[in-house]
Amino acid sequence: MAPAVLPPLMPSALPPTSASGSPTATISADQFLAWRKQLDCGFAQIDDVFEACLAEAQAKLSAEGLDDYLTQARFLGKMGRGVEPALTFLQAWPLVAHNVGESALDAVMLTVRQINKSPNGRAIAPFLQALGPVSQRLASQHQLQHYLDLCLLLMERTSSSIHGIHKTYASPSLGVFFEKAPLLVGVLSLQGLSNWVNYGIRNYSHHPEQQRDFFSLSSADSRAVLQRERHGTLLMDHTRALDLYLRALWQDGDVLVPYSTTFDVQRQPMPYFDALGMRLPDVYDERAGISGLDRYRAALAHMAAHRRWSTPIFADNFSPAQRLAIECFEDARMDWLTLREYPGMRRIYSALHPKPVDGACNPATHSCLRHRLAMLSRALLDPPKRFESPQLAEWVQRFHALLAQGDASTTDMASLSLSYLAKTSLQSDRLPDTWFQDTEVDYRDDNRHLWRFHELSDDEDNFDNPDQTPSTQELQTLPPRHYPEWDYSSQSLRPDWVSLYERLHPSGNPADIDALLAKHAALAKRLKRLLDLLKPQDKVRVRFQEDGSELDLDVAIRSLIDLRSGSQPDPRINMSHTTNGRSIAVTLLLDLSQSLGDQARGSAQTVLQLSQEAVSLLAWSIEQLGDPLAIAGFHSNTRHDVRYYHLKGFGERWGDEVKARLAAIQAGYSTRMGAALRHAARTLGTQTADKKLLLVLTDGQPSDIDVKDERLLIEDAKVAVRELSNQGIFTYCINLDAAADTYVSDIFGQQYTVIDNITRLPEQLPKLFMALTR
Repeated sequence: MAPAVLPPLMPSALPPTSASGSPTATISADQFLAWRKQLDCGFAQIDDVFEACLAEAQAKLSAEGLDDYLTQARFLGKMGRGVEPALTFLQAWPLVAHNVGESALDAVMLTVRQINKSPNGRAIAPFLQALGPVSQRLASQHQLQHYLDLCLLLMERTSSSIHGIHKTYASPSLGVFFEKAPLLVGVLSLQGLSNWVNYGIRNYSHHPEQQRDFFSLSSADSRAVLQRERHGTLLMDHTRALDLYLRALWQDGDVLVPYSTTFDVQRQPMPYFDALGMRLPDVYDERAGISGLDRYRAALAHMAAHRRWSTPIFADNFSPAQRLAIECFEDARMDWLTLREYPGMRRIYSALHPKPVDGACNPATHSCLRHRLAMLSRALLDPPKRFESPQLAEWVQRFHALLAQGDASTTDMASLSLSYLAKTSLQSDRLPDTWFQDTEVDYRDDNRHLWRFHELSDDEDNFDNPDQTPSTQELQTLPPRHYPEWDYSSQSLRPDWVSLYERLHPSGNPADIDALLAKHAALAKRLKRLLDLLKPQDKVRVRFQEDGSELDLDVAIRSLIDLRSGSQPDPRINMSHTTNGRSIAVTLLLDLSQSLGDQARGSAQTVLQLSQEAVSLLAWSIEQLGDPLAIAGFHSNTRHDVRYYHLKGFGERWGDEVKARLAAIQAGYSTRMGAALRHAARTLGTQTADKKLLLVLTDGQPSDIDVKDERLLIEDAKVAVRELSNQGIFTYCINLDAAADTYVSDIFGQQYTVIDNITRLPEQLPKLFMALTR
């Protein structure tokens, strides 16, 4: 990227100024020629800006620093990289020296020489361009040195070599990193920046395109790691809790979509909702004693109130000032109705709403309409004694009079707003400079939903296109859950790497499962006899109960003797009985990958059909025992689309609905097992049973189409099993792959069984379960 060229600064037109703004001595012609000769650079572009650069340098550098400045600029002009390095240095260095000190020049030029020795010479100009804003953020030579070391580390680790001795290919990411460096140091600490850079080096050092996307902040993974290194409350960490909050308190629900507040520098976006979901900032920091999670709750409550009580109105007949006033009154109505339903929100709203100071805006210099509306909004939210102007009190009274009659309406607020503007507008409201201080209520949305327009869209016919209507299945799909994945090469977890979508499996014909059970009627009878032996039958007598099912004669007689003898009798004269039963909760996780559609060895049936028979018999068996059982299936199509299907929940009985889902299962896609194991543990971990068993039925090793290293997903599944064990969940694998011995023990240790003869799966699976739970 070519550096911006400053216009020439003529001493007669505008004398140079110092950092404090005071004029400095004008550069004499002889001095100017001497400095130009010292620079000894023949590029014509430098002549256009040299005088302006020297004026700034003379104001900010010492005499010795100015001499070093010209010496290093001369070096940059003669090192054979064109005009850009020297031109950029002349423009950038005075500001850097002012921020971190002139002594940092040696470290900076050492870094430039290191880059120049490598194949990354094109990155010198972006490096020097970024130094100005980076030095403003770091503000010390010590911190700048850490930044320079990090730049050299990135260059060394991402430049490649043919023979392994000297670097021969330039780093694909160094230049784009320098372009993003001012933004990165603005949102991350140096430690966070170091973690972010090292993550990109570890995971993308051998993928030039992906590496460039990471360091240019174009990839979702790059932004996810960036957010992990930032402080605050991340939306993606609390999506499920906030979704439940919406459903429980507002009987409303929608997809929560994060947007970034970091990358929109010119105009910070506001929360809003549309047909695709409710949009919220990706991270909220604590503010005014209100946690990030409570700030999310406040924003969602305000949008939910709009969805319940607001009605869109036409905007064409209103001016911008009128629309601003209408939005203010309507937002205040939403807050008031919310507080009427949930008074506890007042603490959050009162803390987050700005407190504008009366008289802070000067009508002679600024448009004060926003300031007056912010004061009115604060008064409507929590009428304080400080707003005791008669004009303000009149509109507060009229607002509350409308709401005293009911919920009021958007049209009522529009009429009240027009009356307000008619009586309070000032000539200065039309001034171009608007007063924004203490006027932005960040938990409120941008009110785009409030307005309709008579002008129709050019593609309005698309809105009624039935082909673009979401399917019922898509509407029933929950927002994705994000799970980490273990990278064994770097020995670290990749945060939010896998997106898992869970849904209720479509239904088929339950009669198909009944036919399978009838086919194995003889096996079911044999299993029934074994199950009867496992059923809890022993009764345990619980004595010394004040309330019980029958009288405990021994204790009753002893208490009667104590009573007759004048002693205090024991009132615990009853007893009861309890069953010495089982306390086991089971989740059966089915691998539904494409290979299940293959024909089983020695059978005319597919592996999927045999699995259906085995799962049906197992579910019937567990139903006989009364143990809580959940059944789920999974498959994957890259890390962005892991699908998790619920076939039976813990609270469901083994009936036609469950049978219908089981009858409809199909094989497809791949086996990304780690994310499915972690998700299955979420529901199994909530059960109160003493023993929690996760059975995994699969026919191959973990794999996916976006993973080339076959060990990667095996190691991730191994770590997932270890995580489940730490949660008190016993994981056991039933593998149908004859070659499973080469990998299954790496994942499950000794907790697995390989069934070579797949045709015996319907018989072996229930027996195996009984052996595990005996």
